[in-house]
Amino acid sequence: MASITTKPALVTLRQLLSEIRRQSSTPKLTENDTVKYILDQYRKYQTTDQQLCKAADEMHYRAKTYKEYLSNSRKYKEINAEYKGKGERSVEETANMVGFKLPHDPK
Repeated sequence: MASITTKPALVTLRQLLSEIRRQSSTPKLTENDTVKYILDQYRKYQTTDQQLCKAADEMHYRAKTYKEYLSNSRKYKEINAEYKGKGERSVEETANMVGFKLPHDPK
């Protein structure tokens, strides 16, 4: 990764900001402290094309990892809310939840 403007770094940054936007309670991303910190770190580890810097690759790796963490934690919350135990369910509700039909239902 040569600089923040390279395609992989920019794509990762946009994906990361998108995940933060989905989970943020603040209306503007510019007011979010997490976004400010991430942008500062991206600028800090920005390099030119003539330099070889492991820190830039490390920053890209960390950004991808954090993006995956945010994405997967959001998906976990959605799945947990959908399938969370609601006490006893009837056989019909359970069959509908997993996509089966009961024998007496017409196909």
